[in-house]
Formats: sequence, C-alpha cells, structure tokens
Amino acid sequence: MFGLEGYIVIAVLLFLVVSLYFNKIGPGFTFMIGIAILGMFRIITPAEILAGFANEQIAVVVMMLLLGDIIRKSGVLDRLFERTFAGSRSYRSFLARMMLVVAGFSAFLNNTPLVAIMMPYVSSWSKKHNIAPSKLLIPLSYAAILGGSATLIGTSTNLVVAGMVTDQFMVEGLEPLEIFDFTLVGFSMIILGFVYMMLVGHRLLPDRKHAIEAMENQNREYIAEVRIVNSNDYEGKTAEESGLLTMKGLYLMEILRKGQSIRPITPSTLLQKEDILLFAGETEVITEMVASRSGLQLAQLGMYAKKALTNVIEVVVSYNSTLISKTAREANFRAKFDAAIIAIHRNGEHISGKLGDVKLAAGDALLLVAGQDFTQHAIDSHDFYIISKIRELKKQPFYKQFVLIGGTLIAIITAALGFVKLFTAVLALVLLVTLINMVSPKDIAKSIDFNLLLIIALSLALGTAMIKSGVAAVFADFAFGIFRPFGIVGILVGIFAITNFMGSFITNKAAVAIVFPIAVSMALELSINPKPFILTVAFAGAASFLTPVGYQTNLMVYGPGGYNFKDFFKIGLPLTIIYMIVTVLGLVYQYDISLY
Repeated sequence: MFGLEGYIVIAVLLFLVVSLYFNKIGPGFTFMIGIAILGMFRIITPAEILAGFANEQIAVVVMMLLLGDIIRKSGVLDRLFERTFAGSRSYRSFLARMMLVVAGFSAFLNNTPLVAIMMPYVSSWSKKHNIAPSKLLIPLSYAAILGGSATLIGTSTNLVVAGMVTDQFMVEGLEPLEIFDFTLVGFSMIILGFVYMMLVGHRLLPDRKHAIEAMENQNREYIAEVRIVNSNDYEGKTAEESGLLTMKGLYLMEILRKGQSIRPITPSTLLQKEDILLFAGETEVITEMVASRSGLQLAQLGMYAKKALTNVIEVVVSYNSTLISKTAREANFRAKFDAAIIAIHRNGEHISGKLGDVKLAAGDALLLVAGQDFTQHAIDSHDFYIISKIRELKKQPFYKQFVLIGGTLIAIITAALGFVKLFTAVLALVLLVTLINMVSPKDIAKSIDFNLLLIIALSLALGTAMIKSGVAAVFADFAFGIFRPFGIVGILVGIFAITNFMGSFITNKAAVAIVFPIAVSMALELSINPKPFILTVAFAGAASFLTPVGYQTNLMVYGPGGYNFKDFFKIGLPLTIIYMIVTVLGLVYQYDISLY
C-alpha cells in the first residue's frame, strides 16, 4: 500500500478527471494545477516536471504538427482532393474514396489538419448532390482516427505513448516504439473499419440536413440577434401586424426587453422601442440582413454594416480553442480576427439571451461577418476551423510542391529504415521549405500549438508521479486481480476498455497518461514483454469513436453535422468493440504471447 504521497496523487487524478470532464478551465490549465500540486508536495522534482519538454517524442509531435500545418496552408492537398473526388457521383462512391484517401494520408500526417482541409469538400459535395453532411462527417473523422492509429506518427496520442516509453527507459524490458509497431493492428483496422462503414455504419448515420440548412423546417438552431433600427415601422405594433411572425426562413423565438425575456411570442405581443429580437433561421436569410435596409439589423454587425467588402463565413470552435468559456467580448473577437459573430448554432441546444453574453463551447458553429484581414488571421489561428471555403488557394510552383511532398516521404522512409531520427528529418524539411519561401519563420511560430505541447509534456510528469508514489503498482494489482482469471486476453481487454472509456469523456492524452504506468506495472508483474500492453493503451486511447469529446476530429464534425452524443455512441460502439478484439488478438499473435 502507498503512503501520503499516494493519496495526494489519487486526489490529483480525481481532480484531473472531474475538471477535464466538465472542461471549465481548459485541459492545459488543469494539468498545470495538478502537476503544480505534485511539485509542491515534492512527489516529483522540478527536473522531472520539465523533463517532458526535452523528450524527443514531444519534439516530434511539434514538428509533425508544423509539417501538417505547412501542407494545409500550401494548398497541395486541396488540389489533390479536388481531382480525387471530382468523379464521385454517388454517395457510396464518395464515401469509399473519402475514407480510403483520408485514412491513407492520416497514417503519415496529423489527422486534425486533414479533417480541416476535407470539411469544405464534404460540405460542398453534399450540397451539390443533395446528401446530408451528417451521412459523411462522422465517417470523415473515423477515417482520420483509423489511419492515424496505423503508425507511430499518425496521431499525437501514439507519439505521447512513445514519449512515455522514452521517459521510463530505466524500466527493464521497455523498448522504444518504432514507426511500424502499430501497423499490423492499425492496417487491419483500416480495412475492417472501411468495410464496417460501407456495409453497416452508413446505415446507422442520421440523415439530417446541413446544419446551415436545417433551419428551414422545425430544427431552427441557428440563432441570430436582431435589433430594430427604424422604430417607426415596428414600435407600438403587434408581432402579427409587424409581419415578423411570417418572415420566410426566420422564426421569432424570443424578445429581450430591458433585461427580461418574452417568450413564446403570440400574434398580440406588442413591440416596443429598444426591443432585441432573437430569430432562428437559415443562413441565407440571416446573411441578407447584413446588407438589409428593412429596418432590422443584426445586433452584432456594428461597423461591418458600413464596410464595402465583407464575407459571411461559417466556422466551428476547435477543441483546444482559447475562445472556450468566453464571450465574444471577453475574447476580443472582433479585434483579434477582424470579424463579428452574427449567429450561433449549438446542436439543437436552445440559446437564450444576448449573443454577446453567450459563452462559447467546443463544437459551436459560428456564422461570422468578416473583414478583409480575416483570412490571414484565420489561417494562423487554432481557435476554430473554417467549414465553408472562403479563399482562393495560392498556387505553388511545381518544384515547391515536389519538395514538400517528396521531402515528407523521404523523411518518413529514412526514419523508418533507421538512417536518421524522425525529428532530425522533419526539422531539416521544415528548414528547407522555409528557405524556398513556402512558409515564413513568423508563420512557423504561429503554427505551434503550445497548449497541446503543455498537456503532453505535463502528462509525462503525471506518469512519473504515479510510478514513484506506488499508485500505479496498487492500481495494477487491483486490475490484475479482476482480469487475471481471464488470462492475458482478459487483462489486455481490461486495459483497452478502461483507457477507451476514460478517453471518451476526458482527453485521450490524459487517459493514456493515467493508464500507461498501470499497464507497465501489470506487464512487469507478469514478467512478460511490456510492449503489447503499451500498444494496447495507445490503440485504446486513439480509437475514440464513442463520444464527440474524446477526440478533436470528432468535435470538429460535431456541430457542422448536427450530431448528438447518441449518434457517436450508436455508430462508434460496434466499431470500438471490433477494434478491441482486433487489438488484443493481433498483439497476442504479433508478440507470440502465451494466453495463460
């Protein structure tokens, strides 16, 4: 049993789980608080806290994210996708091409920018062919997850686990993870996942209209705040007399009057000066209000009503956005992005009160009126992903495209063959594309996701604290007692289930940080190779199909697809069970493990 240090570690773990689940202060700050407490009680030293920032695999995460961002901004993949999907005429054809292409690229590039690039194509194709995006966006996210799990570098979760292995090199029998250690199980799951979605999964997908278009009927979830700018047309009239109840494409939900809410709106409701009206409606009608002279104006429009050139753009708030839990005013949105939020869509959830007072959440779809500087600010931001295409791609000369794509392949192949470290190869490539002016040094600095870097580095310190305090060993003994009667297969199933369940409701990086030391302790107690246990943790952490909050690509498609939690669970549960079976049996075969 452990002493006081162990109880402090458990208290920190509980704090992390609760805080990450409710997501009130953000994962980065949550980890900072937890690790600071462990440091204050001297459970881990300052050197152990900072060790993660010097971990080679963490540096690889940063470099791969940089490379993915450079490829995204270059437009090379955009043109490739345009050619690839141009011939798709049917839903099944597009679904098949999309899943195979995205999974293939995701095995070697970070999956988040890939999904960000693909979302506009999915949106435009679905509109053109009258297919609901809800039939395509979950498969897009799942394809990226499946592909990313097939190699060490495909997803940051695998690299985090590899970093933990490096961090615990003193543990006997712990060997470094190689690029293709994941491929037997990962490639098998790409095939099985593809077959599942083509035969079964697509039948379980909801058939909902585009989140932008769904307001035409009863699902009026895009909320816009409107003020009366010409009081003579409306003041003193009833809602029926004013014509506000019969406006095509708009539904008057609520009136805000001197801080009070009036709803439901009846035909006899009288309008007064200074009333603020909350409408739900379709994008096209809301967009028309930007230039409207009808006496109604979007309340958040402000100075953009007078600008000669503006764009209406739809974005979705990212999982690690600095906008989360802030209002637009608190986030200084207008000054930061040269854009105003004119409408919000939150997956069927009713939004009441002034839009300026709404605290934004991950997955919110926002309708923006943007100025001329928005595009540059948006490209450099990690706060949201653009759903609708808003810019003409800058065509890169062929030799630059060749250097970028060819250099990426060379970096991966040489690293896989052991000729050079992956970090060194990708660093050299980033420097090369900088020298040929594909990206500027300032853009590189802006592309680094410091919040993700902080979470990953501190998660390594958490694993160290669990091992040093004895908590990992005690938890391992407890889990061992439960699953040991079912043999090695039962233990691996238990590790997968616990990691995957935790990763479905908190971040998957936090889940693997908690379970990793427990899995290593169980392997050592059994006196067998720890690698299959470690890989089980990695696969379970990356295979986040059950909820939208478990993985960033799920959150990216959550709002635009008009999904709810039940959609992910219904489609993701069978896929998760298949993944668990393939992982356990594949690793038992790959490492020739005795079942008892």
